[in-house]
Amino acid sequence: MGDEPGRAPPAELIGDSELLADAYDLAAAAHAGQTREDDGSPYLTHPLRVAELIAAAGVGEEAEAAALLHDVVEDSDVGVDEIERRFGPEVARIVSALTEDEAIAGYEERKVEHRARVEAAGPLAVAVYSADKLANLRDMRGLYAEVGERAAERFKAPLDLRSRLWLEDAELAERALPGTELATDLRAEATGFARDRAAAATAG
Repeated sequence: MGDEPGRAPPAELIGDSELLADAYDLAAAAHAGQTREDDGSPYLTHPLRVAELIAAAGVGEEAEAAALLHDVVEDSDVGVDEIERRFGPEVARIVSALTEDEAIAGYEERKVEHRARVEAAGPLAVAVYSADKLANLRDMRGLYAEVGERAAERFKAPLDLRSRLWLEDAELAERALPGTELATDLRAEATGFARDRAAAATAG
């Protein structure tokens, strides 16, 4: 099995699943050499965390595969057609829903359109989307605890906008996945980040 340098293949996630093993291999190849904006870690650590959240949610192997692959179309030359050929129509449908429309130039407009498209795609797409946002939020809160408002220097969008969009993402999760741990945790992290910033502003 292929592997990102410095990262052991996640046997506890993949188990004996050929689908997940293939999804991991493709994700590792597609994200090879890419790094995270927040801390410079190998990008593959992010889809792995998203897949682990989806595995914990117990929504099925196809959603776990889609979680591993959710950024592949955006970040590499792999297309949705290849995803469908290798992993089937349901995985491809979820990955397609999770792929932002780069033709929409405005950051907020692109995010709003994306959220609406994910909601229309149904609960499995919302679950992967929510896990993605949850993983990003946890990373952001860790970074914010270290550097405060200087975290904004590492991202394209202002923190005020990112915080508001995350709160709106939590509303989506609560609508589509009521009573689930994903929805509860996303709400907690989104409100927690807003609270972190309010406390920092008061202290400053």
